[in-house]
Amino acid sequence: MAEINPLVVTKEGDVLALDAKINIDDNALYRHKDILELRDLDEEEPLEVEASKYDLNYIKLDGDVGCMVNGAGLAMATMDLIKLAGGEPANFLDVGGGASAETVENGFKIILGDPNVKAVLINIFGGIVRCDRVATGVVEAAKKIGVKIPMIVRLAGTNAEEAAVILDNSGLEFLVANSFEDAAKRVVEALGN
Repeated sequence: MAEINPLVVTKEGDVLALDAKINIDDNALYRHKDILELRDLDEEEPLEVEASKYDLNYIKLDGDVGCMVNGAGLAMATMDLIKLAGGEPANFLDVGGGASAETVENGFKIILGDPNVKAVLINIFGGIVRCDRVATGVVEAAKKIGVKIPMIVRLAGTNAEEAAVILDNSGLEFLVANSFEDAAKRVVEALGN
């Protein structure tokens, strides 16, 4: 995408581009190694650079609720519900449809790398990915990293009942939400907002 702003037409009729930028779709960069070599990591958010190393879709925001979600649409809806409940999302993080223990661990590292994050909301809909697999990954990652802030978990879909048992038997203090709205409400309550 090319953006020229501002574009000026002089009194003489000349057209001048006073500023411009070009943004290349990340999904096409594998075909354009020459363009990829021009990437200036110093101009990017460090946590976003780190997330790109693990193929995580991450965007840092200004809030205090870390979000780990699968699917861009669910991530957007999760952020909206957090705001409606009175909270502020700290990030957009889509772990994708094949979230493994390693993916979840890397996601936690990225989220917790933001010192503004005071609670984490994990909102997963298990369609392709099984909820029990995600729950196992969440438990393993939380134990390995030593997460010390409130974690609110909402898992729905394939093997959600098995996932609830895994979370309950983990020895960790997860706040398990029963619904989408409950998850947003609980994370805001955990912050004391």
